[in-house]
Amino acid sequence: MWLHGIAYEQIIFHLYTYNFYINTLMDTRISEIQNFLSHKDYSLATRRMLDLSLDSGSPDLLRNAISWSQKYRSGIEKGSEPAAGFLQEAKDLLESSKKNENNTHNQRLLLNAEHISKTYSTGNFSLKPISLKIHSGDVLGVVGQNGHGKTTLLRCLAGQLALDNGELKYDGLNHPDYYSIKQHVSFIPQRIPRWYGHLKDNLHFATSIAGVKGETNRLMVDFMLERLNLSAFAHLTWDQISSGYRTRFEIARVLLQKPKLLILDEPLANLDINAQQTILTDLRYMAKSAHNPMGIVLSSQQLHEVEKIADTVLMIKDGECLFRTGETPVAEKVFVVEVETIADRDELVAALDNEEIQVQYNGGFYTLTSASVSAQEIINRLASKQIPVTYFRDITHSTKRFF
Repeated sequence: MWLHGIAYEQIIFHLYTYNFYINTLMDTRISEIQNFLSHKDYSLATRRMLDLSLDSGSPDLLRNAISWSQKYRSGIEKGSEPAAGFLQEAKDLLESSKKNENNTHNQRLLLNAEHISKTYSTGNFSLKPISLKIHSGDVLGVVGQNGHGKTTLLRCLAGQLALDNGELKYDGLNHPDYYSIKQHVSFIPQRIPRWYGHLKDNLHFATSIAGVKGETNRLMVDFMLERLNLSAFAHLTWDQISSGYRTRFEIARVLLQKPKLLILDEPLANLDINAQQTILTDLRYMAKSAHNPMGIVLSSQQLHEVEKIADTVLMIKDGECLFRTGETPVAEKVFVVEVETIADRDELVAALDNEEIQVQYNGGFYTLTSASVSAQEIINRLASKQIPVTYFRDITHSTKRFF
């Protein structure tokens, strides 16, 4: 049997393959949550359970997951272990998720930037031609020192700055103007614009602008408050929350409007060290959500944190893309590590016992570079000589080596 030139058997095969893939993906996520629970990583387990429930498409499952998460947070705030029945409720939620269809997204190209550049009329700074592509589910990190072009690049991608040369192509926008780009791209600046009224009311308003009304509006706001740990601050105002929670609020507000592309300028600047990696990890999970798959571009000076979660990292210096992970070839194979130790320089050099290892003191750390001695061998030598190492990091494949 043929349907418009396609064999019926082929359709059945592809549907079977797709359903198998979906079921495998769902089983993987359920196993992931079960693993978090078994290791008592309850915070991450609750966040991932919320994600799984949202992607299931079941309002009842999502309500139950929100209630379960609220009970967990309530217990933690009181300094106690999760309430009795916490693990059983988690098991029930996971069983319920198996009964609901769980979808994933087909990756699509959201933005294609071809040789874009920008020169300011005042000053000597210019953004040199840069090309990049961003797909749904991708996280692109832009790193570099202040004043070297990170914000300029992000504002160009967001359509806020007119280009001197090059072209930006957005998915579904044939003749994009600033208004249509704003419907496609959400930009969160480092300095969050002031808002008025209660946090929760602002989230309801933002959700209604996206066309979500009634009970679904309330459910989505409750989900986002719980997902970004804002429930305790829902009825507070701008002056009553810290700059870090203002950043979380802005992310929640933007996510409720379901952007295709989310651009964040220095989102970690106002967050404490514990919140930085949590927010980055959450953003990576949300980028690959079936509910709203999106591309994410973020700039930061926190190199290591960004490198942990980004699919691609661009290193910007003097307005030029100096390095791009996975694409820029390294001119010569060298091993580079950072070491912090209470030993003095002479003790460190003596322990390494190799003229091929260069030792450079750099802002509290020693940077060790060698063309022949691997990072593992370097740490082995330091350990064998009982050199006390308080910090060690292999930056051979990190953008940190270019600073």
